[in-house]
Amino acid sequence: MKKFTSVSDVKNLQEIIKKTLHIKADPLTETEKGKGKTIGLVFLNSSLRTRLSSQIAAQNLGLNVLTLNAAQEAWNLEFADGAVMNGDTVEHIKDAIEVLNQYCDIIAVRCFAGMKSKEDDVNESILSQFEKHAKVPVVSLESATRHPLQSLADCITITENWKKVHKPKVVLTWAPHIKPIAHAVGNSFAEWMQEMDVELVITNPEGYDLDKNFTKDVKVIHDQEKALKDADFIYVKNWSSFDDYAAMPEVKGDWMLTNEKLAHTNDAKVMHCLPVRRNVELSDEVMDGDHSIIYQQAKNRIFSAQAVFSEILNELNAG
Repeated sequence: MKKFTSVSDVKNLQEIIKKTLHIKADPLTETEKGKGKTIGLVFLNSSLRTRLSSQIAAQNLGLNVLTLNAAQEAWNLEFADGAVMNGDTVEHIKDAIEVLNQYCDIIAVRCFAGMKSKEDDVNESILSQFEKHAKVPVVSLESATRHPLQSLADCITITENWKKVHKPKVVLTWAPHIKPIAHAVGNSFAEWMQEMDVELVITNPEGYDLDKNFTKDVKVIHDQEKALKDADFIYVKNWSSFDDYAAMPEVKGDWMLTNEKLAHTNDAKVMHCLPVRRNVELSDEVMDGDHSIIYQQAKNRIFSAQAVFSEILNELNAG
């Protein structure tokens, strides 16, 4: 693995899931693998699980970890090519990345969608700069359009909780929120589930369909109750409109997941990437109930990151 920004960077999904489960069983089997190497974790946005899980994963591999909260602790960054920097930006992103090239063997970056320019977000205006200028492997800790480490953890969590013979029905359901939320988690989950042996259904209100480049031919149902029927797994997540970019069209009906709605499912397990706005996206009764595997998902973030870093170290050590 030379980089990790999407599912297309994984040669064999089932193999990396298998590897991740082996790591989870004994996380300290490769403590010398990263010895003498440094990973730079660059955060342009807030983080809890991604930050901590990535640090733990890297330390489990013996990597030296540098964490930079670039939005608070670094100089104001300029991202535009050819910019005349006579304003409040102090350092150009390509200069910052070139310095990271000198200090790090792996660069991992978290950069949310700006939610202002559809073109900039779809074209990954920030992550693409890292891929362009980095001379070392780049790992996405979430970008404008994808959250691949979360999606790998989701695949692991579903694998752990599915022991039956038939193909599970997995429903990605939109949930309410108080502000426009980016599409990265929804896009990424849809993309990765299409590589799994599951029946994926997406349900969201009219006006909230995700980018077809990610959902492709996945069935989209605008009636949540109908979509949830016989579900084995439910992934709850909010996102804003893609077509009317970052807008929040009026929604009729109640889309928050409750125990009453779970009664229509096949005793479904409930997932969410966190953080969650309780009693807006998910009711307390579901969040704290027996159906929830949300904290298991969160723990698996460590092992998904560790598997990816391990695979990249294989490439670096072989070179």
